[in-house]
Amino acid sequence: MSFELLAMIGSPTQLIIIAAIAFLLFGNRLPSVMRSLGRSVTEFKKGVAGIEEEIDSAVNAEVKKTSSKDAASDKSEE
Repeated sequence: MSFELLAMIGSPTQLIIIAAIAFLLFGNRLPSVMRSLGRSVTEFKKGVAGIEEEIDSAVNAEVKKTSSKDAASDKSEE
C-alpha cells in the first residue's frame, strides 16, 4: 500500500471514526454490503475487460485490413 494513499485518507483517528459510522449505519448488514460491493467491483472489471477486448479486436481488424490493402498494392506495382 502506498503512503500517498494513506496520506489522502487521513490519520488513524479519522479512519476509526469512519469505521464507527459505517458500523452504526450498516450494523448487521455490513458483511452483506461489503459482499455486494465486491461483486459490483468484479462486474465493473469484467465490463472494462470486455470493452478493452472489443477495442483490441477492432484495432486488429483495421490493421489487418490496411496491411492486406498494402500487400495488394505492392503486388500490383510489381
